[in-house]
Amino acid sequence: MEGLLALTVVCIIFAVGDYISIKTKAICSMMFVSSLILLIGFWIGLPTTIFNDSALLSIGVILIGFLITHMGTLMNLEQLKKQWKTVLIATVAVISIGGFIFLVGTPILGREYAIAAAPPISGGVVAAIIMGEAAEAQGLEMLVVFTALLVVVQGFFGYPVASIMLSKEAKKLCGLFREKKLPSQVESKVAEETAAADVGVKFKYKIFPPLPQKYETTFIYLAKLGIVAFLSFQIAGLLNDVVHRFVVCLIMGIIGREIGFLEENIMVKANAFGMAMVALMSVIFANLVNATPDMVVSLLIPLVVSLTLGLIAIILSTTLFSKVIGYSKEMAIAIGVSALFGFPGTFIISNEVANAVGETKEEKQAILDEILPKMLVAGFITVTIASVVLAGFMVKMM
Repeated sequence: MEGLLALTVVCIIFAVGDYISIKTKAICSMMFVSSLILLIGFWIGLPTTIFNDSALLSIGVILIGFLITHMGTLMNLEQLKKQWKTVLIATVAVISIGGFIFLVGTPILGREYAIAAAPPISGGVVAAIIMGEAAEAQGLEMLVVFTALLVVVQGFFGYPVASIMLSKEAKKLCGLFREKKLPSQVESKVAEETAAADVGVKFKYKIFPPLPQKYETTFIYLAKLGIVAFLSFQIAGLLNDVVHRFVVCLIMGIIGREIGFLEENIMVKANAFGMAMVALMSVIFANLVNATPDMVVSLLIPLVVSLTLGLIAIILSTTLFSKVIGYSKEMAIAIGVSALFGFPGTFIISNEVANAVGETKEEKQAILDEILPKMLVAGFITVTIASVVLAGFMVKMM
């Protein structure tokens, strides 16, 4: 397909997904709708080279580091200190997925399928690669396909649940906002009363002065972001990737903002965020190319059973644990379900819900401020850290 046409078709598909998401108030998320359109499209003749033809795939792979570093600039150390409950819930969800699928799934699916399913469901691509390589080494070709398909289709289970739970949570938050009872509103009131002291705390780590307005250009913003993303990759390499490079990008983005080198929300200020997200989503959706109808049909029962068991494990464990740490059931389930899609789904669905439920700019921002940090942290804990640890443990059981 000609490059410009391929790019246009991809943007149209994403636009349809956005339209349906808005019409359904994020019950059918943009990512869910777009995934479905692409999957059916590939089956009926949409060129499987569309993402390569549009050049989005190669660009998206490169921009992941930029985007995750940018995500770091959306959080600060104070926010991270507040997210310890999120980390606990996400960790509990991943452990529950592994244990529940192994114990309940083994009699239904067989030991090999149960072991192979748990890590990809709890995290996605990296965990699936680990399990797929182990299956291939043992000549279990069907398991290799199975782990790949789990990554492709798990979003169909995760996106709707996350959208529904976050929509319910957003409605509660919206009501609290209107009554001026949100925790952030109470904190803001206290902060206003002690503004002088707060300034010292807020900027105590800054060593770089603010960028003069005349230098606030797209290219300077992106150059600084690129430097930090590149350094993150180098640091991860020096650590022998014990800490995943994308986790390092997130951490370096936070540090970059704290010391004043990076601006908050830097890619938006550089007017580069929108197209970068189109490219990144293309990397995610490119996995759908491999999901042929025959493959899906032959593995349909194991896929549905394993993903259903994973969802049950998430819902049960997070619901129970939410009572212990004081999170709402809806928020806890959404955090756990982030294991089924991770970034950028955590970012996109949070924004979709905030825009769908909030009626004013202030309400939308208040909702986003409450749910986005939790979902971003949850996605990185489940997908990038906990699921890889789980895969490393379960691969020894194959």
